[in-house]
Amino acid sequence: MRWDERYAGEDYLFGTEPNAFLKSQAYRLQPGQQALAVADGEGRNGVFLAEQGLAVTSIDASGRGIAKARKLAAERGVELDAKLADIDAWAWPEAAYDAVVAIFIQFADPALRDVLFGRMKAALKPGGLLILQGYRPEQVDYGTGGPPQRENMYTRPMLEKAFAGFEILHLDEHDSEIHEGSGHGGRSALIDLVARRPGG
Repeated sequence: MRWDERYAGEDYLFGTEPNAFLKSQAYRLQPGQQALAVADGEGRNGVFLAEQGLAVTSIDASGRGIAKARKLAAERGVELDAKLADIDAWAWPEAAYDAVVAIFIQFADPALRDVLFGRMKAALKPGGLLILQGYRPEQVDYGTGGPPQRENMYTRPMLEKAFAGFEILHLDEHDSEIHEGSGHGGRSALIDLVARRPGG
């Protein structure tokens, strides 16, 4: 599997520190809440959420990534329910999480992306938060991370349509410098979203 190969080294491909946007949104979360970290790779974001006192389920399709996520959690002294899961085939629970976090899940083509967005929305409890960061199509020109497929990237209209009916708390497009291990580095075309499921 390609991701097992990418995570094969001892180093963490995207580092061990959380994504900066996720870190900036931690004030919205509360200890004791249930969180799902989607395609969490080597666990940097799931472990961060656990360090904030959340009960975290971390899913990824790479067994090597899951092993490194568990190792990172142990080193940090936190609990992380890290599950090996093909996110297309995983039995997504419904109305189970206070927060669903999806950071750079841009391996998903438009058809799979639509399915994943639907499942992430359904997995949130009423009042639960989706926290998402991704690349915009311009990222392909920067070449500082992510796949070369423009169609896998996000735009403001696409996210507004995908999460219509949710309360958009934050939606921002920006070009920023990011430094996340050897996997992401340099000027990047980003888009950030925080959306709340109605109710609760």
